[in-house]
Amino acid sequence: MFLMTFRHALRSQEARQLKLYDVDLDAMSIAIARVKGSRSSVQSLDRHRGEPTLDEVIALRAWLKERTEDCSQILFPSQRGGMLTRMQFLRLFRHYALSSGVPPRLAHPHALRHALCSMMAEQHADVYAIQQRAGHKNISNTMIYTHVSDHQASESCQEAMMGAFAA
Repeated sequence: MFLMTFRHALRSQEARQLKLYDVDLDAMSIAIARVKGSRSSVQSLDRHRGEPTLDEVIALRAWLKERTEDCSQILFPSQRGGMLTRMQFLRLFRHYALSSGVPPRLAHPHALRHALCSMMAEQHADVYAIQQRAGHKNISNTMIYTHVSDHQASESCQEAMMGAFAA
């Protein structure tokens, strides 16, 4: 659940409301119904060679084998069945985050959304790719992740100059 929250920059409600039929393992995709006026989309499920704990397909197949049917069609149901509450989701995330050494100020599931977008920006992903992944309608919401250090700006300028004036 948290892997998908991270890999697709989901808000708590978006992760909690995922249905079984939103996942298509044959097409390797997931339909994401965004909230707060964001753009819904169908995104690919991400494989991760070399690190199985980051591979969504492996994680989903394992989860679907152990998931208890509750007739709700919720992908990640609560112990009583149906959709997790916002507080249940938060408590679960805080428990795992704090037990793995995440500072309390970052032990909130929304940090996963910010972490993915920030990581993409740090890896020089196209701002429109970040916008698409996060479901932002307005590019200004995406631009908060594109902070560039003086060092990064200098390196980028040097690469551009070397490319433009290469012999």
